[in-house]
Amino acid sequence: MNLVKELENHGQSVWLDFLARGFIVKGELKKLIDTDGVKGVTSNPSIFEKAIGSSDEYDGSIGRALQKGDRPIADLFEHVAVEDIQHAADVLRPVYDRLKGHDGFVSLEVSPYLAMDTKGTVAEARRLWKDVRRKNLMVKVPGTAEGLPAIEQLTGEGLSINITLLFSQKVYIEVAEAYLAGLEKYVADGGDPSHVASVASFFVSRIDTAVDKQLDERIARANDPNEKERLAALKGKVAIANAKLAYQDYKGLFSGARWEKLEAKGARPQRLLWASTGTKNKEYSDVLYVEGLIGANTINTMPPATLEAFRDHGKLRDSLEEDIEEARHILAELERSGISLDAVTAELVKDGVRLFADAADKLYGAVAHKRATVLGGRIDAQKLALPNSIGKAVEKNSEEWRASAKIRRLWQKDKSVWTNDDENKWLGWLNIAAKADIADYEDYAERVKGQKFTDAVVLGMGGSSLGPEVLAQTFPKKSGFPKLHVLDSTDPAQVRAMEKSVDLSKTLFIVSSKSGSTTEPNVMKDYFFARVSEKIGAAKAGHRFIAVTDPGSSLEKTASKQGFARVFHGDPTIGGRYSVLSPFGLVPAATAGIDVRALIHHTLAMMRSCGADVPPHENPGVQLGLAMGLAGLEGRDKVTIFSSKKIADFGAWAEQLIAESTGKEGKGLIPIDGEGIGDVALYRDDRFFIDLRTEGESDATYDEKLAALEKAGHPVVRIVLKSIDHIGQEFYRFEMATAVAGAVLGINPFNQPDVEAAKVKTRELTAAFEKTGALPAEEPAMSSAQVDLYTDEKNVAALRKAGADGDLASWLKAHLSRAHAHDYVALLAYVERNAAHIGALQTMRLAVRDKRHVATCAEFGPRFLHSTGQAYKGGPDSGVFLQITSDDAKDLPIPGQRASFGVIKAAQARGDFDVLTERGRRALRVHLRGDLETGLKALDSAIRQALN
Repeated sequence: MNLVKELENHGQSVWLDFLARGFIVKGELKKLIDTDGVKGVTSNPSIFEKAIGSSDEYDGSIGRALQKGDRPIADLFEHVAVEDIQHAADVLRPVYDRLKGHDGFVSLEVSPYLAMDTKGTVAEARRLWKDVRRKNLMVKVPGTAEGLPAIEQLTGEGLSINITLLFSQKVYIEVAEAYLAGLEKYVADGGDPSHVASVASFFVSRIDTAVDKQLDERIARANDPNEKERLAALKGKVAIANAKLAYQDYKGLFSGARWEKLEAKGARPQRLLWASTGTKNKEYSDVLYVEGLIGANTINTMPPATLEAFRDHGKLRDSLEEDIEEARHILAELERSGISLDAVTAELVKDGVRLFADAADKLYGAVAHKRATVLGGRIDAQKLALPNSIGKAVEKNSEEWRASAKIRRLWQKDKSVWTNDDENKWLGWLNIAAKADIADYEDYAERVKGQKFTDAVVLGMGGSSLGPEVLAQTFPKKSGFPKLHVLDSTDPAQVRAMEKSVDLSKTLFIVSSKSGSTTEPNVMKDYFFARVSEKIGAAKAGHRFIAVTDPGSSLEKTASKQGFARVFHGDPTIGGRYSVLSPFGLVPAATAGIDVRALIHHTLAMMRSCGADVPPHENPGVQLGLAMGLAGLEGRDKVTIFSSKKIADFGAWAEQLIAESTGKEGKGLIPIDGEGIGDVALYRDDRFFIDLRTEGESDATYDEKLAALEKAGHPVVRIVLKSIDHIGQEFYRFEMATAVAGAVLGINPFNQPDVEAAKVKTRELTAAFEKTGALPAEEPAMSSAQVDLYTDEKNVAALRKAGADGDLASWLKAHLSRAHAHDYVALLAYVERNAAHIGALQTMRLAVRDKRHVATCAEFGPRFLHSTGQAYKGGPDSGVFLQITSDDAKDLPIPGQRASFGVIKAAQARGDFDVLTERGRRALRVHLRGDLETGLKALDSAIRQALN
């Protein structure tokens, strides 16, 4: 006699609590149906995690799915899970047909992440029902407070539902009531309830595990031997007693006038299914939760080991209706012992949701790993080589992020991931790439091409200019499309140089400003609009201008008034530095003929890799962000970016993202771009290195130095792009990493509280100019024929005390001597940004780095005000600033304004410097008089003298 099969003669169906592809394919499920009378199968995230994560039998299915196109991790899992459920349902269909829909079901669970989300549960259950397309499917819905209305709603739509995670008699009654109410609605709407089935999965062994623990604690504390004996007698009995009383509730619920009315229409009762029937306590019989729960019209879902054990040595009897009064007595004794079964079961529901979510995390992690393996080079590689302390911190925080669902909460726009400020309003960047209207960009690009422009110039600052600059510098000019340029300066020489480099009559201008009120793009637009009007006539000038701005901005109004060819709208929920994958980056890309479709396609692969359904351990954006943030907390806050030749400009974009996002409230990461790699002896333990290169780019000398840094214990992150076409992946990776690093640092990565301070100062100075025709006079701390030096009284006193006298080199020596270990030196030059001047600043910064062994920055104003300036003013007080200004050889007027480009630039430099000194920063301004090239050479000489 087969004891398992014999259970059907006692009115009980056996379902299998297990599912795996090979198990189905090899015929083992069919064998159990034939030999043991198995009549159903249940699945859950734990079962799928074991099946997918610990074998390769799903690799082929995952690979085939990805050949048809990449997809999010949850979708990829669902694809293989649905295949398994369909195959199992097909194997069980003869059972379903033979028993006229009474049995033969396979259960598939909605995401455990939706356990507290009624709407989400309903939507996913409907979708799974539609995707599986099998009558003998049951969708599993948790018996949480939020699950109850979903059960009623879905039953009322004719879906068969398996309610899981039931522990409490009270909640079971609520679940049964929800089923009855759903059936009544379905019948009222004309549905045939004979096609609707439901089971209530009542968990057993977990109750004894939880209760026994509390009993053991009381037994240990009890002094009376009789009390110890009384408590011990309750162990291992509460779960079955609880289940027996739930069965009595079942008999009452599915009898009487209400039920008979439904039954007459063909409705089926919602059977109790005993779940969690594997014995957890080895002191108990391994078939305890089968033998003690045998009864009519019930189901026992057994794991394979329990099924085999019962087949081997189980004992058959109609136990479910035995000793009902004894069951009540056991629960009364439990209550008398001070143990609340309601509290235990409520905690078990919470714990069950958490355990299923934990299993789902492992499951999605396994799927993410397999996806990454299949896609290979289609996802840019990232390798983190971290010193032991940071590595352990990343591992610990990865688990904390997983356990607290932070990456899912981040995607749900939960501001508590950061500081509970307004972070939730600035997360449009998360999925903006997926929203890109590619067809519109392609149509626009063809229109641009058709007008045969030779050049296109982006007029913008910060996020509006740095992303387009990366694209302009990274991608070669496309045949038939204009060459892309970026102008982000008020320096008269730089504006004039841009004008000379293009043919104004054949140039398209892209005026890019989120707010529409930013000074620089507005004055640049005014200048070039007037110049184009002179060239081709005022009536046609607007046709050569495109605006990219947020809806309703002042720029949009100006564009309409001046007849711009088109206005592209940005997303108001995306800050400038996160906007490169929005129209602020994609419009310039399309203008230059860059393949926007390919750019977005590659970007979406990284977006999926960083998705809400990818656990932190497998999530490249989270891993990089945790490493950056945690290294920063350990004092390694100088994020030093090395970008290879093909993507050399990427660091200029990344430094804005990192500095403006994290540098505030005295905290933050200081990005170091363009410094170049040096010998290991030059670096202190405040560095965090990121190496970016495209596949195939290598330099033996450079690689040796990078390896030496890693060997010396410095954190080194290596990122390899498949090609320049993957640059969008790195934009996305760094956006996610920076948002995560902000959470680690405990700041809001989406505001810029200190940028406005310099703007206010600038406006005050330009207002004074408009009133008097001159900027307010200022008194130099030292003056000579070649230079004037400026700073506030506090800095003057400190510098004089450090040895500054009438000689420029002595002032510089005193100033640079204030750069100590873990500080950085920033050269901030308000001069034309060209190759010669970039080279001059680079020479100076390397001299400082090599002599003082500190990190160095070389920035050009006013460009950096919209980039690293936030961190310099609001971040850690570890900067030593040398601002460089000069006399403009030739100024440039701005149409319609009294102030010229030179005046605005001077006001910006002075406003920025005033804020630095007001914040107590170590700052000195060197104003070069006369010829700029001569002045820069003299400054370089003085710096070398000061260092020696």
